[in-house]
Parts: sequence; C-alpha cells; structure tokens
Amino acid sequence: MKIPHLAASLAIALGVSAPALADVFPSRPITMVIPFSPGGVSDTTGRPLAVLMSKILGQPIVVENRAGAGGAIGMAYASKAEPNGYTIMMALPSISAIPVADELQGKQPSYSTSKFDGIARVSADPTVISVRGDSKWKTLQELIDDAKQNPESISFSSSGIYGTTHVAMERFAHAAGIKLLHVPYGGGGEQVSALLGGHVQATSQTYGNTSQHIKSGAFRPLAVQSAERLPALPDVPTLKELGMDAEYYLWAGLFAPAGLPEDIKGKLRDAARQAIADPSFEKTMSGMGTPIQYQDADAFDKFWRTDELQQAQVIKTIGKVN
Repeated sequence: MKIPHLAASLAIALGVSAPALADVFPSRPITMVIPFSPGGVSDTTGRPLAVLMSKILGQPIVVENRAGAGGAIGMAYASKAEPNGYTIMMALPSISAIPVADELQGKQPSYSTSKFDGIARVSADPTVISVRGDSKWKTLQELIDDAKQNPESISFSSSGIYGTTHVAMERFAHAAGIKLLHVPYGGGGEQVSALLGGHVQATSQTYGNTSQHIKSGAFRPLAVQSAERLPALPDVPTLKELGMDAEYYLWAGLFAPAGLPEDIKGKLRDAARQAIADPSFEKTMSGMGTPIQYQDADAFDKFWRTDELQQAQVIKTIGKVN
C-alpha cells in the first residue's frame, strides 16, 4: 500500500482538502493593472513597486496597462476581478472622479468605488501647469489674458475626459475665469508627448512626470497647483499666490477588488509597506522628483473617502463637458 503524501495526511487530520492546504497566497503570479498607457504617474510608480513586492511575496507581479477613457476601462476591468489578491491596481484620483462624471453625463458608471479596497497610498504630488519652452507665454497671467481674448483657442492635453489631469486643468480654468480647449489622451506619457510635439499648447502634470523636460528647457513651468512652492521649482509661483483657489494633488494608490480575505489583504499591505520603505524605491521615486507620501490601508481609506467627496464637488463645479 502506498504511503499518503505528508500534506494529504495532514489535511485529513485537520479535516481540510489537500488543495486548500497547499494553496497558500500567493501561489501564482499576480497582475497589477495600470489603467493608463506607459509613462504616466501610475505606470512609473507601479512598475518599480511591482518589482519589489514580487521579491517580498515570492511570486511575479505582472504589470498590465489597460488604458482608455481617462482610466475607466482599466478600473472597470479591475473592479470585476475576483477578490483573491491576484489582481491589484495602481490608480490615481480619477478613480473617484469618473463614476461621478459618468452620472453627470447621463451614463451608467462602468464601476463603483465601493468595488475597491485601498491597500496603500504611495505618493501625493501637486500638479504643475507648463507650456512649451518656446511658447510666447512667459507667465501664467499672459496665458490667462490671451485665453480671455480668445476663448477655447488654447489647447491642453489630459489623460482623458474627467481624468486626473483634466480635472486639474479645469480647476485652474474655472478659477481663472477662462475657457480652454481640452484634448484627451490615453495616459501621462501620451499627454506629455503631445506638448513636446506641439500638438497642444499646455498641460498640467506632476513635476516628476515632466522634470526632465523642464530641466532641459523643453517645457516652461508657469505655476504650481499647491499650497506652497515646490522646492524643485523655487521660482515658480503657486496658483494661490496668483490669486486662484485651485489646489490639486495627484496621488497614486494601490487598490484591490473589495472583499479580500483579511489574511490576503494583510499580506499585500505588508508587502506594499516593505516595498515602499525600501531604499531603492525611495531612490527611484526621488529620481523622478516624486516624494513618497505613504499611508497604510486604514489611513489611506479615510484619506481616499474624503478626497472622493472633494472630487465629486470639483466635477459638479466643472459641469457637463463635451
């Protein structure tokens, strides 16, 4: 007679099946959904985090870019995944804005924020309004004056209708009393390339996403959408200094489908915390000009729910956009 395998014997003794005993999370690769095209904040933050979390968890984390509709396509996809820990997502504030915007447009939202649990906030970065380095506008006031004389003639790029950078730029336009021409793209990389190529005339991005172009002189930063000036851009005024209430912070957070078993959620939280605290990750983020603003799941959830309400107010203030 064959001797039972040790795991099977133990399973019988404990009254559970051998497969259940063997399936300790994670036992296979994990997918990290990036709901934007390569090169944007969620992508440049998610990829190095995935590498470090893979080492900690002992399984590969495969990054999958699912861009489109300001992030809605990828977020809707992730929201429908099984809550088993094998699908996670790196998202931006647009996760909260898109469902509200869909309702405003008279559409059925493709997902609900209730379908996600926050695992960790990684960063929170103010956006910077920039134009090309050879632009005729040397100051933000010059751009505003031109826009008032020629409504909807100055174009700006974004990650999509009601996407994060669309909301940021519309907040500025609303505060300045001007109308700009919105040109949506699939993600951070594309919208930055659009300004580089002269396809649009302005954009609002994090410093980390445009630092190399600002340093090279390809981009000219006109204003920062934060309460205080950025240390990396000490000569660039804030919108608040210029008399406009239009602060905007682009944060990046790690999410999972709602309903994760607590033990699996705990493992993801621990892996994210260790990865974010790793010196190599800090070096990577610092190199991009993106400061780490870590929050664990509980604190992040409180922050996110407050931000969600603020996002809703911004969308309703902007109103329906064609």
